Amino acid sequence: MATKPERVELTPLEVLIRWDNGHASHYSNKYLRSQCPCASCVVEWTKRRVLDPATIPADIQALDYMEVGRYALSFLWSDGHDSGIYPYVLLEDLCQCQACLQSPASGKG
Repeated sequence: MATKPERVELTPLEVLIRWDNGHASHYSNKYLRSQCPCASCVVEWTKRRVLDPATIPADIQALDYMEVGRYALSFLWSDGHDSGIYPYVLLEDLCQCQACLQSPASGKG
């Protein structure tokens, strides 16, 4: 069974997800917004990112979120963007904590 969020907290600086396996992921708002997987931010066929991170306001905030089915979250960003669907597996992969960055299974370390 895939890991699922138990709790999601939105703060002025970050999105915190506490997963049902006990792990906690902290994402800066700007980082998470820059990783939006929607068709406006990424070319579907090539996966080339077209969203320029320099265009994201430094003070961007996730204002709200909703669950999408049983597999993803979608965020309403303070820049008006709301079309990104972040599958749980993507959110887990985007975790920047030391444990995840150093885990050989993550492919990040």
